[in-house]
Amino acid sequence: MESWKIESSPGKQVALGWIILLVGLILAIGFRNFDSSGLTNSLAGFLLGLLLLLVGIAALVMGGRRTITVDPEARRISIDDVNRFGQKSRLIPFDEVERVYVGSLGNREGGSISYDVLLKLKMGVNVSLFRPAYFEGTWNRSVMEDRYRRLEEYIQR
Repeated sequence: MESWKIESSPGKQVALGWIILLVGLILAIGFRNFDSSGLTNSLAGFLLGLLLLLVGIAALVMGGRRTITVDPEARRISIDDVNRFGQKSRLIPFDEVERVYVGSLGNREGGSISYDVLLKLKMGVNVSLFRPAYFEGTWNRSVMEDRYRRLEEYIQR
């Protein structure tokens, strides 16, 4: 069985960061003249704009590339993160993995649901494979379930 390598999409992550930043800026500027007599819709719009502005800046500053490599010969999973502040690598031997499952974040009422493949290690720690970076298929459960099944197959061998 050959190695399996998947990389995040930093370009899409940067584009999303810019969109969030722009929407936040528009809201903050548009609602900057709020009446200070308590909590009003204008104040709420202004505060939402500031929050989105901060989230957009954080996405641009902290964004980077995540590479996940599953090596069946060495029987390990390698997670490599590269961002503006440096590089971090983590190796997880197959023997340390107790369980693999698909997790979700969000709910149908509050907006879109994003999915992830998680590893539950024997020491009790959960490791997210596809967060915080942007990967193709993040909002598609069937894509993450395919990745989950493929990873299970690698670990079982």
